Amino acid sequence: MIITLIGMPGAGKSSAGQKLAYLLDYEFIDTDKLVIDGSGTALQDIVNDLGDMALIRAEEQSILDLKLKDNCIIATGGSVVYSAKAMQFLKARSIVVYLDVPFSTIVMRLSNLTTRGVVGLKEKGLHGLYEERTALYRSFADHIIEVGRKDKVTDVVSKMIMTVLPEHVADIADQLSD
Repeated sequence: MIITLIGMPGAGKSSAGQKLAYLLDYEFIDTDKLVIDGSGTALQDIVNDLGDMALIRAEEQSILDLKLKDNCIIATGGSVVYSAKAMQFLKARSIVVYLDVPFSTIVMRLSNLTTRGVVGLKEKGLHGLYEERTALYRSFADHIIEVGRKDKVTDVVSKMIMTVLPEHVADIADQLSD
């Protein structure tokens, strides 16, 4: 099984994805890291030097180049939903899970907003991006995980397991309480 996590920057895709991959003994793939490794530069530098579309194209290409095998968790960049090709590729090969986090929580989590490499931030602002992307995330999601303001990583992982992988609940229940 392959699971792809989508959502806003600060939604916890990487944190929850790493924890879920660890618990299931799956491979973890972070597409932001693939873009950084492939370009040799920070996401914000790509946006500053080459523009938003360059980052969207770089993320799209890093996803299309994936040689996916079973048993992996993919944490995408928040702007992945701007690439129909990337999302079609992921939807055809994985279960897409949207981590739906309230806007106020996103604001609290993003202390590094101006250095994070967020596509569209200058033009639309964070709230505008949140509104625009929420509809896109929902349209691509196979499952939506509502993330509460006080949810910890283990809470989010538990919700994902109960929703997407209920057959694994008994196997890893003890590990989640650690």
